Amino acid sequence: MKVHKPALVMSVIFIFASLAIVFVKGLNFGIDFAGGILIEARIEKNFDVAKIRELLTAQIRDVQIQNIDQKDILIRVAKTDEEQSLVIKKIEEILNANFKNIEYRKIDYVGPQVGSELILKGVMALLLSFIFIMIYIWVRFDWQFGLGGIFALLHDTALTLGFYAVTGLEFNLTSIAAILTIIGYSINDSVVIYDRIRENLRRYKKMDLSYIINSSANSTLSRTVLTSGITLISLLALILFGGDVLFSFSMATFFGITVGTYSSIYISAPILLYCDPRNKKNDNL
Repeated sequence: MKVHKPALVMSVIFIFASLAIVFVKGLNFGIDFAGGILIEARIEKNFDVAKIRELLTAQIRDVQIQNIDQKDILIRVAKTDEEQSLVIKKIEEILNANFKNIEYRKIDYVGPQVGSELILKGVMALLLSFIFIMIYIWVRFDWQFGLGGIFALLHDTALTLGFYAVTGLEFNLTSIAAILTIIGYSINDSVVIYDRIRENLRRYKKMDLSYIINSSANSTLSRTVLTSGITLISLLALILFGGDVLFSFSMATFFGITVGTYSSIYISAPILLYCDPRNKKNDNL
């Protein structure tokens, strides 16, 4: 609590800076949002995904390969100036020259209209998560706790979007999943601290609020650090060994959980100083 004011000011600056970078630089939208080609192929014999990726990336730009199971692979190609049919033909030629008995189970094109619909649905998913989390916190605690929780979630979401913009990592449907994962993890940390704050508020009714918040955050700090540390170690393994398909998701989640742990301690809890939950006069607002 001793440094909560500089932390809040710094957080507000980072929120606006992140949003500014997103609007100025933009996000590197993937095939899901920007459009492109999706090809699902079945290869009868055993195949090496790394070899297929090497063969295709040597001649085609912005291509991603993901194995669905032991026989099926999913090929994604970002939208380019080259004609769609020519790109598909080139992919088929490369695969047919190196593998036998290939069955092309699905060839789809994701257009800009579909991408716009997916963006809208992704934004709606984030907004609905904010609304229902705030209702949950409000019902379980008080509306003052809900304000702190929502501000922390806005902070985490804005900084994660800024991270995507700065690093140029591909922003796709898994990125929405990453942000929702970060939101859930962050609010879970905040609820743990809020539980201890509420418990201490009932026990020490005349104690200074700043001391109660500080004591509550410290008493749960070891749990927060250990849980976050183990989660980050798991994500580090995904970053190092998960491959290209999971890299964007893993990096964003690693960053977001680090930021979410910070916001649970330095944002969601200190906000209560400015809307004291013991001041029942505020309940009429």
